[in-house]
Amino acid sequence: MPTEPLSQKEIEDRLSELPGWALEGDRITRTYRLASHFAAAAMTVHVAQIQDELNHHSDLTLGYNTVALAVHTHDAGGVVTEKDMTLAARVEAVATVHGAH
Repeated sequence: MPTEPLSQKEIEDRLSELPGWALEGDRITRTYRLASHFAAAAMTVHVAQIQDELNHHSDLTLGYNTVALAVHTHDAGGVVTEKDMTLAARVEAVATVHGAH
């Protein structure tokens, strides 16, 4: 069963519940700042675990003290779907545990 793209309104409504997340082109994105490189690396590992659990993976970038995500659904033609919003919400939930802002 194919994954359906979200409408522009659905994306906007869902992003209003996810502070710091934004629509950039055909992806939703977020960059987190952390206290140190080690904290950022730990969060990256946690995000990778969530992505494996969901079987849905973002472009995940580790910087010195940042973690950046960009996600869309490849099997839906590279558009934003419910899968992306679920992943964003799960990441947002663990970000505070890592001291990310």
